[in-house]
Amino acid sequence: MADSTTAAFSIRLRVRLGNEPGALGRLATAIGSVGGNIWSLEGFEAKKESLDEDVVVNCSSEAHQQQVLEAVRAVSGIELLEWEDRTFAIHAGGKIDVVSRIAVNDRDDLSMAYTPGVARICTAIEKDQHLAHELTIRKNTVAIVSDGTAVLGLGDIGPYGAMPVMEGKALLFKEFAGVDGFPICLDTKDPEEIIRTVVNIAPSFGGINLEDIAAPACFEVEDRLKELLDIPVFHDDQHGTAVVTLAALMNALKIVNKKMEDLTVVIAGVGAAGVAISKILMNAGVRNIIGVDREGAVYNGRGNLNVAKQWFAENTNPEGRQGSLADIMPGSDVFIGVSGPNLINRQDVLTMA
Repeated sequence: MADSTTAAFSIRLRVRLGNEPGALGRLATAIGSVGGNIWSLEGFEAKKESLDEDVVVNCSSEAHQQQVLEAVRAVSGIELLEWEDRTFAIHAGGKIDVVSRIAVNDRDDLSMAYTPGVARICTAIEKDQHLAHELTIRKNTVAIVSDGTAVLGLGDIGPYGAMPVMEGKALLFKEFAGVDGFPICLDTKDPEEIIRTVVNIAPSFGGINLEDIAAPACFEVEDRLKELLDIPVFHDDQHGTAVVTLAALMNALKIVNKKMEDLTVVIAGVGAAGVAISKILMNAGVRNIIGVDREGAVYNGRGNLNVAKQWFAENTNPEGRQGSLADIMPGSDVFIGVSGPNLINRQDVLTMA
């Protein structure tokens, strides 16, 4: 039976019930008996002998969805007409669209928006390139660039698998900030090729949002693009995560009445997010940060470190502490996890300051 249901695994059922007392109750009982959570009844169509009903049920997994469907099919007097996975349904055809900002109702509109009038705009921008920010989509359009090598919770799933996440980011940009984002998923893991591609498409965009590019390549890609381009370049996995972490820590310190400079911070995960978090915390005044990766604590002198981790080793862990995460946790004030789940337990937390 399901422990926790969510809209992420919700299904919509179209069922036909006998038009009689208790029919809907039997359906609800069957769904509830296997842990399904009826979220809504979306409307019905009454007929002489039957009632067609749309029922939305939150489930906990794809296997749980099948349990709910089997339970419904087993109820006497109820016919399952059709069903759909609501998450797959909202992704059908993609989540974003390209729409016109102006109406083209007649020949005059067309003559200004396109030939011959558009030539005047082209020549104006040719003379003054900065006008592209005012007279084209550059003013409000961001490229969301990924190679699909570090998708949150999924890892290296490639450019095609990463597309739904990048579409989702574009949707959030538009809904929350009114910014137009467009997903650019690249079929390459070569940092040089990523850099070259982004530089070549940059004239179409006012900013670059790097997304889900694995470390250490992400550091090189961001640094080089900032050098080469005259538009903002932002790696969300680094700086977005770092900003919200700092905000949370600032508020937490108000409650426990501690200061940044007095903290010992342990970070599990020394990838893109872990390094960026460390940098922003150090800028905020934290002096003692200890990062831990799969090999244990990162310290100056430890072998097998990439460029980003070598910087981390040289600028953190001032006492040169070594050992596993469990060895490092005792006495620390803050734990930040940006790696995998189930790395610490209750006992580890109890050893903290």
